[in-house]
This record gives sequence, C-alpha cells and structure tokens, in this order.
Amino acid sequence: MQHNRRVLLKLSGEALAGPKKTGFDEETVKAVAEQVKKSVAQGVEIAIVIGGGNFWRGRTSNAIDRVKADQIGMLATVMNCIYVSEIFRTAGMQTEVFTAFPVGTMTVPFSKDAANAALAAGKVVFFGGGTGHPYFSTDTGVVLRAIEMEADEILLAKAVDGIYDSDPKLNPQAKKYDTISIEDVVEQKLGVMDLAASILCLENRMPMAVFGLEGENSIAEAMLGHITGTRVTV
Repeated sequence: MQHNRRVLLKLSGEALAGPKKTGFDEETVKAVAEQVKKSVAQGVEIAIVIGGGNFWRGRTSNAIDRVKADQIGMLATVMNCIYVSEIFRTAGMQTEVFTAFPVGTMTVPFSKDAANAALAAGKVVFFGGGTGHPYFSTDTGVVLRAIEMEADEILLAKAVDGIYDSDPKLNPQAKKYDTISIEDVVEQKLGVMDLAASILCLENRMPMAVFGLEGENSIAEAMLGHITGTRVTV
C-alpha cells in the first residue's frame, strides 16, 4: 500500500528557458531544483515530465511531415530531462531518466516496476519522450504516466497562475476558478491540457492542479498539496 504522497509534475520547456525563451536558463532550473529538493526531504515521491517548447514547437512547422515533427519534439523532451536531471544531481538529489523508447545508454527504457523502485528509493524520476508515438502530446504522456504510476495528483506548473474562463492576457475581466471539475474542463474546452489528455484524466479519475511557476515556493507548496492556483476535481 502506498503511503507517501506521489505527484507527477509537468514543467513547460518554455518555463525552463526563463527570459531567453529558448534553450535553458540555468538559474531558473536551479531554483526549481531547490524547491523539489525540499519536497523530496519531506518524503514526497516525485516524477517529472518536461515539455519541449524551448527547443521545438512542431505544430508551427508546415514544411515537414507531422510524424517527423512530433519525433523531433519527443527528442527535445529527452534533452530537457537529461539536462534538468543533471542540475538536480548537482543540487544533491538522486535521479533516474526513463524514456518511452531506447536512447542508447543515456536513459533507461520505461517500465512501471523500474520507475516504482526508483521512486520508492527516493529518486526523482523523469519521463522523457512523451508516449513514444506521434499525434500524442506531452500532455497525454503526462496523464498516461500519472495513471501508470498511480500518482495522487498531476501538478501543472504554468506561466499562468491557474485556470480562467477566458485568456487573462486578452481579457482583463477573465475569471479565475479556484476549483473546477474535469467534466467542465472537457465540456468548455478550456485548454488546460489538450482534449485527449483531459478525457484520459476524466476516464481514469486523475485529479489535477494548475498553478503559476513564478510564485515564491509555488512548486514546494503544491507538492505538499497547498494549491494557490486551480484544483481540477474528479
């Protein structure tokens, strides 16, 4: 029986790029590492998925085949996992990077048993490469891994501090939800995640929370279940 809180944290690639918007901003990643380290010390079991948007946004390219574009995106997420994993190690944590497909000797092919063992040993686990298939977003990979690992909650660290009824950048009157059901997210197509991922959450009753990455100690607080953004209930 699982007693420790187990979460799957989704970080956007763009968030890790910091003000540069592309590549890595080391200070930003170090700040994330310090927050995660606090949570590991408090016994939270942590798995992390990172988007690839700091390197590649495949859907913006019409010049190449969609399958190839998605494959480039998957590799971008693997690079992000390897980099962030190393920053975490220099901060004093133990890590393991699992991928949905073999990446030579650089990562370990994903298996639920191996990932469970790594989490139980107190390691921070990274899941790279999405689902390993084109036409599925990193979001779908997040939900799939969260369900497989029997996570208590998915934590989405975003540039926006929660879920709004419309885009707060475009509409100053946009209303922020404290809580919202996954059914409403799907019906209103609120774009928290893509529709396939949201439906996977709905079908498997996987709760979620959305919060702003910028807030002070926002990740460490969310890891303990203190959400300042929006809770998505099932």
